[in-house]
Amino acid sequence: MAKKATEKFYGTGRRKSSIARVYVMPGKGNITINKRDINDYFGLETLKVVVRQPLTLLEATEKYDVIVSVHGGGTTGQAGAIRHGLARALCKVDADNRPALKKAGFLTRDPRMKERKKYGLKAARRAPQFSKR
Repeated sequence: MAKKATEKFYGTGRRKSSIARVYVMPGKGNITINKRDINDYFGLETLKVVVRQPLTLLEATEKYDVIVSVHGGGTTGQAGAIRHGLARALCKVDADNRPALKKAGFLTRDPRMKERKKYGLKAARRAPQFSKR
């Protein structure tokens, strides 16, 4: 399913409270996050690996340029959101990519969220300190 060379493919990724808008286009393998290079944006190597996982799985690290706009949450949540969005965008690039990405679990939205604080407690489950006297 070959597309025009200038065409952008879009995918939205979410994790915890992070939302990533991911654009994939044919290129040389550059990943830009919030107008910064991936090496400048993420300090930890593990987060860079997480972001690149869908491309590594499809052996397409040098085939596509990725432009990301991400906000909300922390660095780990943002990396997970980018991975989710990138996997979705790669499905739009070629429908044949879907089974491999689905099997690896990159298309599944992680449903874990922060638990709400309950009344009578100091946090979601943290109770006030108990004293007998």
